[in-house]
Amino acid sequence: MTLDIAAFRAHFPALRTGTAYFDGPGGTQAPAVVGAAIADAITGPLSNRGLGMGSERNAESAVSGFRAAMADLLGAHPGGVVYGRSATQLTYDFSRHLAKTWQPGDEVVVSRLDHDSNIRPWVQAADAVGAIVRWIDFEPDTTEIDQASVATAITERTKLVAITAASNLLGTKPPVRRIADAAHGVGALVYVDGVHYTAHAAVDVKALGADFFACSPYKFLGPHCGVLVADPELLESLQPDKLLPSTNAVPERFEFGTLPYEIMAGTTAAVDFLAAIAPGTGTGRRARLLASAHLVDEHELALRSRIEAGLAELGDAVVLHSKAKDRTPTLLVTFPGRSSADAYRFLADRNILAPAGSFYAYEAFRRLDLEDSAALRVGLAPYNNDDDVDRLLTALGEFVAS
Repeated sequence: MTLDIAAFRAHFPALRTGTAYFDGPGGTQAPAVVGAAIADAITGPLSNRGLGMGSERNAESAVSGFRAAMADLLGAHPGGVVYGRSATQLTYDFSRHLAKTWQPGDEVVVSRLDHDSNIRPWVQAADAVGAIVRWIDFEPDTTEIDQASVATAITERTKLVAITAASNLLGTKPPVRRIADAAHGVGALVYVDGVHYTAHAAVDVKALGADFFACSPYKFLGPHCGVLVADPELLESLQPDKLLPSTNAVPERFEFGTLPYEIMAGTTAAVDFLAAIAPGTGTGRRARLLASAHLVDEHELALRSRIEAGLAELGDAVVLHSKAKDRTPTLLVTFPGRSSADAYRFLADRNILAPAGSFYAYEAFRRLDLEDSAALRVGLAPYNNDDDVDRLLTALGEFVAS
């Protein structure tokens, strides 16, 4: 089975502009059904949650539907699905929750491959209680995790290991399960940044060995928000600071203030849309999501190979930094002697969006030691097609020749 890309693209109003979007790692375009779900929810009837009036039941349904949808997408328990404004906000929140259990001399492990949102909250939380920060490194030449640094970083004093499931800068998928097993072997918890990974993989948080897994629906065709999943029993063991009258029930006690029911409804619609990409392949939503993820993966990897072949034809004028064997369809490129920011503007003038920057992957970008202050990131999404890729390669060829 192959993805009917023409029929798929018809669901996205933004594609009618003619723009070729290669900014998937920063956020995807949304299908019309997501916008409709948000509009239907917010125009109601809608009020605070309850079981009496129809407007109250609508709010309750939005919340329960959201938890069930995200549980199906990630292979988690609905009772362990926590809503947040963003993955960054959730990570900051949980770094503070978990730091309450740390003492001076305890150790926290972070990775130089990660987005700063899965580094700085942990570093700052560790500093606040006198814990020690240790680092997992990666090899710039291969963009693979340095396994020796993993063995050195995780010790008997480790309390938490924070690791990405896929680098938003380079696409590298580190061996999360192997790292998680090492962490669990010394009694440490594992916090996985799945923001980039969830958009390009069939996610199974248990198979990854993640105790906490965070992601962002706007990276996979949904609205702007964040989601964290964990075992409900683990969440029960954590006591967040909260308002006195607020519920102490899990997962609600980690969600502060009135929830945005319309955004939750839009997220559910996005998950249902993903599940329908490969129709008829499973009896439940989880099974359909897994089948759809594999179909999308085949489509995106074929496009990635097409881009890589085109970049190779440009010779030394382009350097591809994404080299890991197992990686997402995200490519980081630079142009020796040329500005990546200029490349971005050149593409934008041709209605092609491929941003330049370091993309909050501060430590990873510094580790690469690039001469340019920015790099061009070409990130695919399910709605990209051969025409998008051909336009990109033609434009890049014109840029390096100019």
